[in-house]
Amino acid sequence: MEKQRLLVVVRHAKAEQFAPSDVERVLSVRGRADGHALGQWLAERGIAPDVAYVSYAARTRETWDAVSAGAGWDLAPTIDGSLYGTDENGVLELVHATPAEAGTVVVVGHNPTMAMLVQLLDDGDGAASGEVQLGTFPTAAAAVFAIDGQWDDATPAGCRLQAYHVGRA
Repeated sequence: MEKQRLLVVVRHAKAEQFAPSDVERVLSVRGRADGHALGQWLAERGIAPDVAYVSYAARTRETWDAVSAGAGWDLAPTIDGSLYGTDENGVLELVHATPAEAGTVVVVGHNPTMAMLVQLLDDGDGAASGEVQLGTFPTAAAAVFAIDGQWDDATPAGCRLQAYHVGRA
């Protein structure tokens, strides 16, 4: 039997509305607090990533910082430029390329991609299946999927949604 893996899909926390460019938008005070709260929730569930993929946008990098501080993680993320503009299939390509020895991966990205990815992966049999409504995935949300097998087994309708939470301070 293959090792069970965890994939945690995170949408960045609440960001300021304006910046010189979209990629430069930073987290609001609320966003930093919500990200920290989300990290605490993840730590309470014993989730600790071996690999983290984070979009290069300021708000996703700051979300990672807040979540990892709240969780007590000391992991340097992989900052990935493709996560900013990719679709759910692009995220899956990144996940599929994860080293086999990694047991837990966190991906911090943007909507609508994160929302679409959650809908795409859910097999309908997990403890939290049905909790994420189609077209919704708020800021500072996390969906925790269990995957039986290798990272390339993260396929459409092939993962169990074990937990879903929206971090709010």
